[in-house]
Amino acid sequence: MNCEAIHCAETRTIRFAIYPDGLDGARIIAHISEAALRGLCETPGADADLTEACETYFDCIEAQAVARYRAAPCTPVVLESADVSACAALH
Repeated sequence: MNCEAIHCAETRTIRFAIYPDGLDGARIIAHISEAALRGLCETPGADADLTEACETYFDCIEAQAVARYRAAPCTPVVLESADVSACAALH
């Protein structure tokens, strides 16, 4: 899937879209914390490109976001470090 990542400095998250039912279904906006993405980066400093990290690990991030959405469709999807800790092992 294509990663539509946008850095939102005011919320300290990266915002991205997921399509749980495919591209013909609903577009859901999800967020992943800056801290979670820094944990995935090889160089986690302040100058890390967090949108690039989101793109690099998007398959795993998207799967976690879709699972979170399906578990609670009326709750905002915000992923934290614990949600994506296994993603680093996949790359």
